[in-house]
Amino acid sequence: MAVVWVVAVTAMTVGSVRVARHRADAAADLAALAGAARVAEGSGAACRAADAVAAKSGARLSGCRVRGRVVEISVTVVLRVPIGTDVLRVSSRARAGPVGPEDVL
Repeated sequence: MAVVWVVAVTAMTVGSVRVARHRADAAADLAALAGAARVAEGSGAACRAADAVAAKSGARLSGCRVRGRVVEISVTVVLRVPIGTDVLRVSSRARAGPVGPEDVL
């Protein structure tokens, strides 16, 4: 019976990590797009917009850098482990900005 319990908890944890990974990826993508939409207003406005979107997506903005008109974002999603008080942190990064003629294939 203990083996069944361990397998079930492990499967739930792996599934939760995969969901958190997808959530982090989506939050980073959306936050980068939100930041890029505001980059003309300055880097502060771009990072504030990215932070707001990341928070609404269930993530925490852990990094924001504006280089020219390109916004680079890092986010972290915190995941509680089913047993114990430990937490896992899943991170993701994304960048967004205008596409120039040299970027089109």
